Amino acid sequence: MIDRSVPRRVLPAPESRGVATRPAALPVRPRTGRLLVLATVFVCAACGLVYELELLALGSYLIGDSVTQASIVLSVMVFAMGVGSLLAKRLRRRPALGFGAIEAALALIGGLSAMALYASFAWLGESRPALVAFSFAIGVLIGAEIPLLMVLIQRIRRQDAGGAVADLFAADYVGALVGGLAFPFLLLPLLGQLTGALLTGTVNTLAGGGLVLWLFRHDLSRRSRWLLIGANVAVLAVLASATVLADDFERVARRAVYGGEVRVAVQTGVQELVLTGPGTGSPRSLDLYLDGRLRVSGYDEYRYHEALVHPAMTGPHTRVLVLGGGDGLAAREVLRYPDVASVTVVELDPGVVRLARTDPMLSRLNAGAYADPRLGVVTQDAFRWLRGPDTRERFDVIVSDLPDPGITPSTKLYSQEFYGLAVRALRPGGRIAVHAGPLAGRPRIYWTVETTLRAAGLRTAPYSAGGRLTGFAAGPDRTLGGGAGPPQDWGFVLAARATVPELRVDRDTPGLRSLSTRTLQDATRDAERTRLDGLPPSTLPHPRYS
Repeated sequence: MIDRSVPRRVLPAPESRGVATRPAALPVRPRTGRLLVLATVFVCAACGLVYELELLALGSYLIGDSVTQASIVLSVMVFAMGVGSLLAKRLRRRPALGFGAIEAALALIGGLSAMALYASFAWLGESRPALVAFSFAIGVLIGAEIPLLMVLIQRIRRQDAGGAVADLFAADYVGALVGGLAFPFLLLPLLGQLTGALLTGTVNTLAGGGLVLWLFRHDLSRRSRWLLIGANVAVLAVLASATVLADDFERVARRAVYGGEVRVAVQTGVQELVLTGPGTGSPRSLDLYLDGRLRVSGYDEYRYHEALVHPAMTGPHTRVLVLGGGDGLAAREVLRYPDVASVTVVELDPGVVRLARTDPMLSRLNAGAYADPRLGVVTQDAFRWLRGPDTRERFDVIVSDLPDPGITPSTKLYSQEFYGLAVRALRPGGRIAVHAGPLAGRPRIYWTVETTLRAAGLRTAPYSAGGRLTGFAAGPDRTLGGGAGPPQDWGFVLAARATVPELRVDRDTPGLRSLSTRTLQDATRDAERTRLDGLPPSTLPHPRYS
């Protein structure tokens, strides 16, 4: 028998506990309303992942070292999402208003993040603090979405928490998949990073604001409704204005980075190409930047290319392979030898080759190398091409004119496996010349390249050559936009299979301006003084460059 003399504890209603769980007054049937909420989850998840990928891509482009930038963005954003989930508990009493405000803020911050990051890089010379700040802010707002959506979807039709969470996360993950695929295959190639982010913010505003202002409009007071309308209209106006001004902003920012003589700026499927300098006159004033890094300086590029190519040409050189070097400058040095029968250039980016063929100043600088019938071009990744079944030719000389080994995407092109493939493509008695990064500036990276060549079965001769700074990301202490710039060394390694190759150049080598056997021997002695012994080779599963 129940003792009715003891009063039962009455639990307060859900509303009085601070969570708005009463049934919502919807303009549609509950089933339709539920589908609209899940569709909004899908769209917002796609937008959130686009913001994340845009920060990753732009951070890697502006700062370099994509592994580090990915680690920073992902770790900060995931942490911030946890913070956002906790902060969302304070908004559960008014979930519709809270969700609408969060989506407006997310659309504004995410949509403008690429522009702000580029502005920080262009005018302040440093974008990492901005990268961290935007990663945190976007992560907090994304993290607050799901708790509020959980409350809203439960107000449409009550169901067990497990089922509601499963539905929300299913829509969230599918939306993330679509956003992840749309960014590299649609937004980036068609719109670029700035306009792509702004368009994503616009879609985010329309989806989040539309859900709250239409489906849950009865949950909003008159004042809250007008506040949200005003906020969303303001966000759309800002994003639309930024979209209209995006091209002008990009031109002004580019001039701040590269100087006032930006003549060509092209975003290829691989990288951004920027060519500065006048369109007429001496090609010595030309500078070529690849993803913000100075790749070619007309002022003294001949020092680099003479030192890279000619020591390898003292032996047999009937057939020559150039890995990288789509600018045609290494090929120019090779083609000075009349007894060269064929030169094969393997370049990843067809845009670089197109620019080297068609730009009058760059074509003058490479002496019209691409017009020489002995030159053939393959537009493919060098690693894949060496590994492929079509690579049956054997070469007397291989010239590795590839991006700096300290750049993360290039590390596989400085691995023991890569050099093993290159050795397979060498004829007996052949030589490999490798650009190994700055010797004095980063000796550990340089000697890791030399160690890796030896691990691939090659005998090596290290040396360096002086010149202008090249191969580094732009920054406040680095030369951009013309001028002689501070002196900097380039490090090279000449390698062969059987014996240590002799570093020399023939006296009758045509067109040499800065190189001699004596300078090479002095450079070798200087290099040996900096030798770091005991370094492990770099491999694909364990890269050693940082």
